[in-house]
Amino acid sequence: MQIGSLVRRAALHFGDAPCLSEGGRTISFREFDAETDRLGNALLDAGLVPGDRVGVLLPNSIECLVAYYALAKSGLVRVSMNTRETIENHRYKIEDSGSRGIIHSGVSDLGVEIEIGPDALIVMIRDGRAEACAIDRALDAPLRLGYTGGTTGKSKAVTLTTRGELAELTAFLTDLVPDIGQGDTFLHAAPVAHASGAFFLPALARGARSLIMGKFNPAEFLTLAESEKASLTFLVPTMLAMIMEEPELEKSKLNFRRIAYGASPISPSLLQRAEKRFGRVFAQSYGQAESPMVITCLKPQDHDRIGSCGRPFTMVDVAIFDDDDKPLQPGEKGEIVCSGPQTMARYWNRPEQTAEVFRNGWLHTGDIGWMDRDGFFYILDRKNDMLISGGYNVYPGEVEDVLLAFPGVVEAAVIGLPDERWGDRVHAVVSGRPGLDAAALLDHSRASLANYKCPKGIEIWPELPKSSANKILRHYKCPKGIEIWPELPKSSANKILRRTIRDRVISVGKAGAETREEVIS
Repeated sequence: MQIGSLVRRAALHFGDAPCLSEGGRTISFREFDAETDRLGNALLDAGLVPGDRVGVLLPNSIECLVAYYALAKSGLVRVSMNTRETIENHRYKIEDSGSRGIIHSGVSDLGVEIEIGPDALIVMIRDGRAEACAIDRALDAPLRLGYTGGTTGKSKAVTLTTRGELAELTAFLTDLVPDIGQGDTFLHAAPVAHASGAFFLPALARGARSLIMGKFNPAEFLTLAESEKASLTFLVPTMLAMIMEEPELEKSKLNFRRIAYGASPISPSLLQRAEKRFGRVFAQSYGQAESPMVITCLKPQDHDRIGSCGRPFTMVDVAIFDDDDKPLQPGEKGEIVCSGPQTMARYWNRPEQTAEVFRNGWLHTGDIGWMDRDGFFYILDRKNDMLISGGYNVYPGEVEDVLLAFPGVVEAAVIGLPDERWGDRVHAVVSGRPGLDAAALLDHSRASLANYKCPKGIEIWPELPKSSANKILRHYKCPKGIEIWPELPKSSANKILRRTIRDRVISVGKAGAETREEVIS
């Protein structure tokens, strides 16, 4: 089975039904098939050959998805890029992947042999050869290159295959969105270049319409969801938190049957508030770049398991290993490992790092967690984010959950600052509603946490800085001359990056105290 075959089959089965909508424009399944054929043929006619890597640097749009699936049909290898990242990030990915071409929305001077800008793209989609574009590739040959978040060093390309893509599709339709079908509208509010794009193929295969937001805004999300009668969506927790703070939320008449979430941990307090408003419609997907979106799934009916990331997807094996790669018993803490057809084939041009992460047939996720006696898994934190304070292990995620349960706190990041006495001094940076009291928050932390886990200091910022994937940046380094960042840094997946925040706090020190509130115990 080829990915292009799924597009062709959807055109046959669903014909003139709406496939993709964006900004008042809609194309049918038949039109999507035709446009991807024409663009795929035009790319090959431009001098690209099957196996060549091609970057796609487009905003959320119909054209972005046409480009993705034209590449799949033409045997070319898509290189995932994100418009929210910097020029330096773009150049690094182009060089690292050896891309011969790039499809972009107006960015110039990227040093690529074949550059296709927005005007040329429209012409190619319109005027390319209309015959079927169907270049078969081996199931285990590269289909696309995704990039890790780069939160623990230089971002690495993961080699994803047709076999893995079909396994991800099967997992979604079996466990995550099993009842998606004709008549449904899936609202793509998060970047299609990241996790939200994974939901397009399941929607396509089942005849559901995909509705694309150009850029996320909580008020516009509510308006669009109501007017277009969206029944499914995917959100990262930061986006959900913003929606829950939106004044118009209570007035909105929404019809969501399934809200998938993932890409970063969610606080139990946020989830409880969201379930009270939306009902039992939430489903969590836990994965990572090396196993995209598919490791465990927490279904709506299992959300009484507070803090769990769910049970393994049907097609995936998951276990907890110790540092010697020995399996641990229920309740014991160790590294989460997984195995299955959905994992990457390898890191691109990094055989040593591939061997390090794949050991004894298991992908080592770098996440610390445990499994209960019923087979539900729980993530404590990233292995590399764990703090050691006074000889005790402190998992930032556990402390952040306590902070997020305090009324008025919207975002939280817990970091370790160098300390001669403690090793890592636990320090918290939060953002929240006006009037948030740092001293009261510290008292709340003392009442809820063991002494060694309790933050020794708390700062309140207007917003946590995030990367282009919307991850909170714990390790974002503050440039000289900048004292206060306007928001907490997040990655392109909307995750708050702790290391970024840690570097910024150390760099800034006490500077900027007049524009932030800080309490030290």
